[in-house]
Amino acid sequence: MACISFAPPSPSPARGAVIRRQTRASVSATDRQEVVSPKRRLPLRKVPGDYGPPVVGAIRDRYEYFYGAGGRDAFFASRVRAHRSTVVRLNMPPGPFVARDPRVVALLDAASFPVLFDTSLVDKTDLFTGTFMPSTDLTGGYRVLSYLDPSEPNHAPLKSLLFFLLSHRRQHVIPSFREVYGDLFGLMENDLARVGKADFGAHNDAAAFGFLCRGLLGSDPTKSSLGRDGPKLITKWVLFQLSPLLSLGLPTLVEDTLLHSLRLPPALVRKDYDRLAEFFRDAASRVLDEADRLGVSREEAVHNVLFALCFNSFGGMKILFPTLVKWLGRAGARVHGRLATEVRAAVRENGGEVSMKALAEMPLVKSAVYEALRIEPPVAMQYGRAKRDMVVESHDYGYEVREGEMLFGYQPMATKDPRVFARPEEYVPDRFLGEEGARLLRHVVWSNGPETAAPTLHDKQCAGKDFVVLVARLLLVELFLRYDSFDVEVGSSALGSSVTVTSLKKATF
Repeated sequence: MACISFAPPSPSPARGAVIRRQTRASVSATDRQEVVSPKRRLPLRKVPGDYGPPVVGAIRDRYEYFYGAGGRDAFFASRVRAHRSTVVRLNMPPGPFVARDPRVVALLDAASFPVLFDTSLVDKTDLFTGTFMPSTDLTGGYRVLSYLDPSEPNHAPLKSLLFFLLSHRRQHVIPSFREVYGDLFGLMENDLARVGKADFGAHNDAAAFGFLCRGLLGSDPTKSSLGRDGPKLITKWVLFQLSPLLSLGLPTLVEDTLLHSLRLPPALVRKDYDRLAEFFRDAASRVLDEADRLGVSREEAVHNVLFALCFNSFGGMKILFPTLVKWLGRAGARVHGRLATEVRAAVRENGGEVSMKALAEMPLVKSAVYEALRIEPPVAMQYGRAKRDMVVESHDYGYEVREGEMLFGYQPMATKDPRVFARPEEYVPDRFLGEEGARLLRHVVWSNGPETAAPTLHDKQCAGKDFVVLVARLLLVELFLRYDSFDVEVGSSALGSSVTVTSLKKATF
């Protein structure tokens, strides 16, 4: 997701890590109270599961993950049922012949998952995409921030640069968003009038990239040499990085061979990437000046800004916004009415302006966004390599993990853990209202950290955590200022959901 934040970097807080070190060193009471009672020590259990024969076992698991009945959710749920454990050993795609070692210890509940946030216990070097790392030829020859561990010397200055990327133009974010997404809804109304439906995803791609460049850089990409090609170039570039993890609906043997067993050659997108990089060299000049001050070379900064805005931010909005529209579309007119009433009242009470103050008076809007991030987190997987021998705790057992083993967390199973969330498979837009809702927020972890924490220079929590929540709230504000209700048709796509809007009922009150 977006690697930009309204909040300035703050001192690294203590994390609620769910571990007991093998040396039995004590964990502070504060840490233990975050996830598990300090008065009990769970019985130890060997991590169940196996990896099967070399190569064959990994390919078997890969086929089941991509092509088994029920999809990837069923892949993980079947392991939990078979071993009666939410901590299991398995192989994660892509496996042979892209990833050298596909073996992981999978953490599949809300109790064990947070160990992945504690960088004193897990190393994050080159693990952004999991058990393989795309070629640096796709990022200008640089290992960009997402692949750096906080212990690396360039991590803090690069994350500082991303904080700056937003803060120097923060006053432009709301007006730029309203202008660009106002145009989006106008285009969708035209489509509905002309053909009776509107592809939200296609319009959202153009709007997201335009907003990010105009709001955060002060540059309109359509008036540059990029023209309107930006979203298409980015999508192709992202495909070349994530192809080993995607399914495009091709015939199984063809897809598994071309996408999951081989790497797509970076040379095929080099010209596209160079066009994007040239745009950012010019459009991000103020940010590059700040990079000079931070001791980061301008060329390295170009590729990090490009990655943050195109992969993290644009990619995040490409997934999250259709997801949000999907779940709200399914929620129905009654929920829409509650949201419209709240939005319009708050804006009216603030002189007709959409401002941070008005947004603060829309708790249901914020809860609805948190619920979308909970039920379908835009980044489903996190990884970390154990820095030492440790015991990772689920709700019921402690599991011994050895130094060097890869830990993997499938976030949807953590954020839909029935021992934390009632009705976990349902989209409940008011779930996070009130005191009880506020207590649940620490279990919303889409940002590679709890929603109740702030990202720092010394962790891997998404620098843009607050920015992402803000722009998602702004989307709902624009939607419900204009419309009483709407209807959607939902399909699947390689990245998230495909959403077609079939009706927009204009505001009547």
